[in-house]
Amino acid sequence: MKKRNMIAMAVAAIMMAGCGGMGTGTGADNGILNGVDASSALGNILGSVLGINKVSETTILGTWKYAGPGCAFTSDNLLAKAGGEVAAQKVKAQLQSHYSSLGLNSSNTYISFKEDKTFSGKVDGKTLSGTYTLDVNTGQITLKTLLLTMNGYVNLNTTGMSLLFESQKLLTILQGLGALSGNTTMSAVGELSKNYKGVRIGFDMAR
Repeated sequence: MKKRNMIAMAVAAIMMAGCGGMGTGTGADNGILNGVDASSALGNILGSVLGINKVSETTILGTWKYAGPGCAFTSDNLLAKAGGEVAAQKVKAQLQSHYSSLGLNSSNTYISFKEDKTFSGKVDGKTLSGTYTLDVNTGQITLKTLLLTMNGYVNLNTTGMSLLFESQKLLTILQGLGALSGNTTMSAVGELSKNYKGVRIGFDMAR
């Protein structure tokens, strides 16, 4: 019953957002909400807030392939969660053009998690492998390679899972792997989450 009430309140908040009745108070935030179909956000409301869908050690096992840009918010406020889902759709749309320019696709960007706490995969065709640790209570995941330590979040959604990072950490990872070759793309990715407290961006992954 409690979960039903939460969803009902979330739906109402999204409807307000879709009608222009909900924003975060800044011009930038209002702009990111414009043009988003609120009805398309309903199915993903629980997947755009970190930690609301708990992960487990077995949940993430196997190979996950890039399915598109990922985005989620960290706010615990229910109305912020609803607004965050609407905003997330626009953030993803903007990230898509930048990711496309990098050439990311399911063939060159994927990751495999194994039971022995090792992982392997590629980002834009650049190989990475190492060990991982997962905090099932928070969804925080740490990926360690010989050259990089990547702290991020695993978030479950309606199509699979998202592998997300703070924007500057994502930029560091992409730079370290050589996936970002130009300052224009790098700056554009960084700016997307600059004005949004608690946003995490990365990759939506599917089986």
